[in-house]
Amino acid sequence: MAEESSSGGALQNRPNLSILALISFVASFIFARTFTIFNPQVILMAGDVHIHHFWYGLAMLAIGGWLGISYNDPRIERLAAILFGAGGGIIGDEAGLLLTLTDYWTEITYTIVIAFVALTSAGILLKNYSRVIRAELGEFTGKNASLYIGVFLVAISMALVIETSDVAVLAFSTILTSIGAITILSYFIQRLRTRRHH
Repeated sequence: MAEESSSGGALQNRPNLSILALISFVASFIFARTFTIFNPQVILMAGDVHIHHFWYGLAMLAIGGWLGISYNDPRIERLAAILFGAGGGIIGDEAGLLLTLTDYWTEITYTIVIAFVALTSAGILLKNYSRVIRAELGEFTGKNASLYIGVFLVAISMALVIETSDVAVLAFSTILTSIGAITILSYFIQRLRTRRHH
């Protein structure tokens, strides 16, 4: 029983490590991008080979991952989270270069990093506050406002789909449509449940 409670305590610390890794990711991305903007001429060469900084990111990911799975010490776990996040941020800085093989400055880098940060933040929030979020969503979906918002989202996103052929806008519109449809469906499910209980 003591082992279960201690392992449960270790698991409860994990979300804090996730936040630490996310902050480290964002900070290292901003640092790497800022450094490159102000010092584009600074590159590491080994003979004729240009060593891109994503290699440092891969090394940091490997070291952070290894520390995280090899030690059960809070300080080392925090260090591992920082290294892992920083390594991911440095790799994220060159995501566009890795995908295009030529263009470091491509806007796809920002799209990838923003999407990653948004999804990771949402995942951390859901993990930490899932009970509160479920209770709030349950209360919200029972109100007429949720139906109106759902219909609004579907209408707006459908208008965007009709007006554009841009892949990014289409993807965003699809996400909006899905959220709107789920909101509408949740509203009617909540209404049916309320009627059955009465």
